[in-house]
Amino acid sequence: MRLWQAADPGPTPSGRTAYVASATAVAAAAVLGGLAVDPDSRWYRTLRKPAWQPPSWAFGVVWTPLYGAIAWAAGHALRRTGGTERRRLAVSLGANLALNAAWNWLFFARKSPAAGLVGTLLLDASNLQLLRRVHRTDPPAAAALAPYAAWCAFATALNADIVRRNRQRRRA
Repeated sequence: MRLWQAADPGPTPSGRTAYVASATAVAAAAVLGGLAVDPDSRWYRTLRKPAWQPPSWAFGVVWTPLYGAIAWAAGHALRRTGGTERRRLAVSLGANLALNAAWNWLFFARKSPAAGLVGTLLLDASNLQLLRRVHRTDPPAAAALAPYAAWCAFATALNADIVRRNRQRRRA
């Protein structure tokens, strides 16, 4: 039986690597996804949108801390896993970030709210899977991911409403 435990010496080199890798992956997803976004395009401005849609500037205000939370949570969780579970977590995170970036390309670059809706539904499923996986080994990291999952669920509702409002427009 241990009567005392040594203080946590802070991130080990592999811990620092986990944080750097997760921050790099999150930043890459943000940049790659952002390349497709054009809220000032004529196409986007002419879409019928609900009154409850936040203004364009709000998305950057919301996504910046969300991306920070994702990077922290991923690095934190990766530090607390090893072996096969760590690889699975890294794959889950990579798939999630790919879906995150892909939504912008599906919605904006393809000019397809319907394709965006499919993408965001897949992202929601990925978020749930990622939350479950992270929660098994690192509940505080899972809690840090919860606002991201909630925002994506809100985005899904918004995307679905845009699809509904613009369905007639496509047929005309």
